[in-house]
Amino acid sequence: MGTYRHPHDPSCPGCTAPGVAFAIHDHAHCTEDVLGRADALATAKGVRLTPVRRRVLEILLEHHRAMGAYEVLERLVGDGFGNQPPVAYRALEFLVENGLVHRIQRLNAYLACMHPGEAHAPAFMICSTCNAVAEAEADAARKGLEGAAKGLGFRVERVTIEALGLCPACQAGATGWP
Repeated sequence: MGTYRHPHDPSCPGCTAPGVAFAIHDHAHCTEDVLGRADALATAKGVRLTPVRRRVLEILLEHHRAMGAYEVLERLVGDGFGNQPPVAYRALEFLVENGLVHRIQRLNAYLACMHPGEAHAPAFMICSTCNAVAEAEADAARKGLEGAAKGLGFRVERVTIEALGLCPACQAGATGWP
């Protein structure tokens, strides 16, 4: 896990700003912030963030990119948590159900939620080159979709928006300019 210079106000609450996955920031601070909020959310819900569940969340927080279940499992094995796929899948399922992790359909992978405990409608900006993923607010898009659905008599239960493109770093590498 790297610690980077934070380009924003030092009082910034961590990695909750849109696009922070693509920006230089204090990654150690954002990891601590999300873990602290995850602990508080688990306590408030009366659920346990067991050592394996917490470790899975820590693994997902190490980088702003989605990881597949088997990649998570490899890391868990290295940490001595067992080598059976259900170990990773159960932890990931718990984390998704409790709003601590998002499942990224496009990549068949998982991403730590940067807004645990907050009602939000995320959109995921996925870099097609490096697989970095930024979580952005998509409340306006969700409301528009819900309005269209209402006109059809359809009730939206869940919306997942995933956009594929190039992050700033990969754009700079492809074009040669920052």
